[in-house]
Amino acid sequence: MPARCGGPHANQRQYLTFRLGGLEYALDYANVRELRPLTALERFAADGEIVQGVAVSRGVIMPIVDMRIAFGPRPPRHDPGTDVIILQLSTCVMGMVTDGVTDIVSLAPGQIKPFPYLGAGAADVDYLLGLGEAGERRLIVVDIDKLMAIRRAGEGARHAA
Repeated sequence: MPARCGGPHANQRQYLTFRLGGLEYALDYANVRELRPLTALERFAADGEIVQGVAVSRGVIMPIVDMRIAFGPRPPRHDPGTDVIILQLSTCVMGMVTDGVTDIVSLAPGQIKPFPYLGAGAADVDYLLGLGEAGERRLIVVDIDKLMAIRRAGEGARHAA
């Protein structure tokens, strides 16, 4: 029987899902180089707030960004579920600390809906691709290259309490 093209799941892409501050996010799995527990990284500098320092993974020195601080005002707690997603971005390799990796899901373009009106600051959140629907789950789909490229000159980093 020949395969059908153009069905509801045509052009599906795989997304890695992860938790941050009680919400579930998704990023294109093509950007994922590896997953590591935070304790498994050989960290040789850790004096930042959002940028937790640098670490070595498989011989690559990379910055580690703690997204738990960037996306929430609470101090991070390291627990066995704390994961680091090692990302291959267009310009570098870096690690992203999350509350935990949850799954890999396949989403077709039709399963990612635009966000409702975000207001006048919508240009500041162009890294938000939409709201993914995977069964009963709602996933905030992000463009990880754009998210990690954000630079805000003049704004101080958040301080952990």
